[in-house]
Amino acid sequence: MIIVNSPQKQDEIVELLTNYTDGDFNFEFVKKTGMRMEFKTSATDLDAAAKTAKGLIKSEKWGSVLFFQVVAG
Repeated sequence: MIIVNSPQKQDEIVELLTNYTDGDFNFEFVKKTGMRMEFKTSATDLDAAAKTAKGLIKSEKWGSVLFFQVVAG
């Protein structure tokens, strides 16, 4: 499970991660509670998946100025 905490751009983050197709794993949106978004992933290395998710968000034009946190849970 990957957890993304962000008070803004939640819909964009969900769309970005669920549409991710490059690599050996994917992200599946589970639920949103407040600013916490939970994603299932098929990755065996959750830390690498969290790093990938963080990199994807930061690569967006709005991601470089967005306050957010990604953790493996």
